[in-house]
Amino acid sequence: MSQSRRQTLQDAKVVAQKMRKSILRMTHQAQGGHPGGCLSATDLLAVLYRCFLRVDPKNPKWTERDYFFLSKGHAVPAQYAVLIEMGFLAGEEIYDFRQREGRLPAYPSCELTPGIDMASGSLGQGLSVANGTALAARLNGSEQRAYVMLGDGELHEGQVWEAMMTAAHYKLNNVCAIVDYNKLQLDGSLDEIKTLGDLRAKWAAFGWHTIEIDGHDFEQIYEAFTEAKDFKEAPSVIIAHTVKGKGVSFMEDEVGWHCAAPSDEQLEVALKELS
Repeated sequence: MSQSRRQTLQDAKVVAQKMRKSILRMTHQAQGGHPGGCLSATDLLAVLYRCFLRVDPKNPKWTERDYFFLSKGHAVPAQYAVLIEMGFLAGEEIYDFRQREGRLPAYPSCELTPGIDMASGSLGQGLSVANGTALAARLNGSEQRAYVMLGDGELHEGQVWEAMMTAAHYKLNNVCAIVDYNKLQLDGSLDEIKTLGDLRAKWAAFGWHTIEIDGHDFEQIYEAFTEAKDFKEAPSVIIAHTVKGKGVSFMEDEVGWHCAAPSDEQLEVALKELS
């Protein structure tokens, strides 16, 4: 690994650690939110924004930017946290999460928050939006890319599979889907509720270039985004095996932290662990 790449990944790790602290403070302050699925997605977002996504915090609506769509909109504290680290938002805005006044609503808003490109919350829609954006970029002769993060429980939505077929049909090589595969959703484990089976084989059968990784290994994450960007024959999906609540011992792999907020004492313990 080159020295510059090693430094870039180290920077991404620092960003991820700061993001986790912001996520915890946001959900604690608001006494609401979805910290489990935010913490599982943190490392993926840190590498994507720090190393690959072409955006400009001084010009959030830059017409040649890449797009990121958070289809699992309940995990928006994770996106707010990375937008803070990238300079789109001020650090103190974490205390505006879910407040009547402020720019950080409970679910993403492209009207209120700079750096947000799609309102979401109702699951299953993000990949369709990414497809439309990618088709528009192709028609305009642009090199823009559309990245979309999906929750694994979200894959129970039929619209996702329709969008998968569409992307493959048009060979949208400028679409990259990221599955935050933490294997837990609101009501329990995926295998208990509705198993996804061989997820990699299913995406491949729908015509996608599939990449399967450890979603907390920064080197693997970097390699996966590089491979997806370089592959030109089809859309790519990164199936990232993650841990719900990653980084906080009492939250890890616990379904109860899908939708909960840490108490004062729990916040103190969690921040100590992350330090």
